[in-house]
Amino acid sequence: MTVKAILDEKGRDVVTVGPEMTLSDANKQLSKHKIGAIVVVDSEDRICGILSERDIVRSLAAKGPPVLDNAVSSVMTSNVKVCDESHSVNQLMEMMTKGRFRHLPVEADGKIGGIISIGDVVRMRIEQVEREAEEIKAYIAS
Repeated sequence: MTVKAILDEKGRDVVTVGPEMTLSDANKQLSKHKIGAIVVVDSEDRICGILSERDIVRSLAAKGPPVLDNAVSSVMTSNVKVCDESHSVNQLMEMMTKGRFRHLPVEADGKIGGIISIGDVVRMRIEQVEREAEEIKAYIAS
């Protein structure tokens, strides 16, 4: 199972913001779309960062409510790990576990091409295991 298969099933739409947007406005987008992270892109849709709920909470704890008027670029993770459509579910699990993050942007031709969450990975892995179990049952029964 690959990133391409996941995106073919779930879609390639990604909620994005620009680096100049305020944390308050980005937070509203997270809430509106019921997501845990938002990809920060430049004017040409190139990935320049990712902003998670954790980033916002940590900055609020450190600097208080006035931080919400700051630009997303002041808080976002700018060294973003990305994957491409050829990565396997096992590779994604390894990347996410080692990096301790729950969202992984998909890069295609230098631009944002989708996003994979840990939920997507777990769901695909469970489906894969269930499919293998059914195949084994069918084999044993025949």
